[in-house]
Amino acid sequence: MSLETLWLLLLGLLLAGYFVLGGYDQGVQMLHPFLGSRDTRDDRDARDDRGTGAQGRDGLGDRNAALDAIAPFFLGNEVWLVAFTGVLFGAFPYLEGTLLSGLYPLIVAILVGLVLGNAAVQLRGRARTARGRRRWDALIVFGGALPALCWGLVLGLLLHGVPRRADGYVRIGTDDVLTPFVLACGVTTALLFAAHGAAFIALRSEPELASRAKKMGTALLRAVGATGSLALLLTLFGAGASMTNRATSAVLAALFATALVAAWWCLVRGHRVRAFAATCSATLLPVPLLGAGQYPYVLVDTAGGGLTVQQAASDGATLTILTAFGVVVIPVILAYQLWSWWLFRGRTGRRHPRYF
Repeated sequence: MSLETLWLLLLGLLLAGYFVLGGYDQGVQMLHPFLGSRDTRDDRDARDDRGTGAQGRDGLGDRNAALDAIAPFFLGNEVWLVAFTGVLFGAFPYLEGTLLSGLYPLIVAILVGLVLGNAAVQLRGRARTARGRRRWDALIVFGGALPALCWGLVLGLLLHGVPRRADGYVRIGTDDVLTPFVLACGVTTALLFAAHGAAFIALRSEPELASRAKKMGTALLRAVGATGSLALLLTLFGAGASMTNRATSAVLAALFATALVAAWWCLVRGHRVRAFAATCSATLLPVPLLGAGQYPYVLVDTAGGGLTVQQAASDGATLTILTAFGVVVIPVILAYQLWSWWLFRGRTGRRHPRYF
């Protein structure tokens, strides 16, 4: 296996890891206000007046429990995105230079969503009124939904093929984004992240909240199946993905559908661990679908050509140096992630305190 292919696999691993870990963060953010306690606005306001709201004796109810499920991992999961960006810049500078300039508005939207969502999660607990918490709730939902939707739009554009100018650079216009296939991919990814977040809450939270998350997760998985089927139909009719390796793409698409069905079945049956494992599989599969389905291209254009792995990668000497660096860094990231999961294993409130 060449160094270029090895680094492409590593790039895909890091992006898939971020989709799995950052995906449930964003999913929980999107679902957070809808999985809260069932009391009314007047009840919450009355508790605020008695001093038992955000800082009172009864805490923040189930709404905090949803956020507590992701609290120990929230910022640590972003390490995968940082590592992915570093590998993209170091190992595939020509891909970065060609692609990111064209996707600049979507990349900026992703970063804005991440920053606002992270800030809102941290600051919500300082709100002293129900109205203040509702404002932070809206920002938390926005900070989860915007990156999830934009990641789906990016995937849709890359699967469909991007317009490249004569100088080799990509320029994405509004007409390229607002196509049925790209929009279907964006909505599918956002719904998938939300379903993944619901499966995570069902795995991590107390029984009452877990039961509500299970019901919401099953509904979301059905919606993912519907929008994903639309993207597949558009591809079959020639208005969707442009795949170089159609047999491999068909196998990966079938695995994606199988993972969705398995996640739905496991949630219905109450198999929390299996359901989360299935949503993890569904969340990461779009990455190998893009990489393996379009290999040896790392970027397919609408003209039928593309940028190959060898054209996009750095020279051999640079990749050799980076390999020595990667041998140290990647195991450290994996060890940290496994350690944090082991340390905060179990349902929220049993092995660790509430955070937000």
